[in-house]
Amino acid sequence: MTSGKSVTRSAPSSVQATTIASSLLTVQTPGRGFIDLTGEAAKFVNEAHARDGALTLFIRHTSASLTIQENADPSVLVDLTTALSRLAPESAGWTHDSEGPDDMPGHIKTMLTQTSLQVPVLNGKLALGTWQAIYLIEHRARPHRREIVLQFIGSNR
Repeated sequence: MTSGKSVTRSAPSSVQATTIASSLLTVQTPGRGFIDLTGEAAKFVNEAHARDGALTLFIRHTSASLTIQENADPSVLVDLTTALSRLAPESAGWTHDSEGPDDMPGHIKTMLTQTSLQVPVLNGKLALGTWQAIYLIEHRARPHRREIVLQFIGSNR
């Protein structure tokens, strides 16, 4: 248990959800790796005239996923790619291989990461931390066209 002196919290705020705005983001991936979607998410929040609420991102695929990760040091993304490859290697002799040796590992990597994210929106801005970014993770080796549903629920300006 923590002492009251080491934890602080702002007073709760309340808004009435007056808007639901949705958009479909289509991303052409170059193949395996991380693609920063933070700018597109922020642009959507601005175009939706969002003030306070929540942005949900949902990827409509089973071999690509979403994550929030560090955006300052690119070596973090390299190490994350290495870790995911070690957890689900292509050479493991998977039964499901009709779409190639990277397909089943892609499904496993998606299961280990996320297909949806929720980011608070405060005063019209994504409430991400200083070094956080929103990424699409392409788990397949070849390029793919990926769709991400963006939806803001909350109050608008």
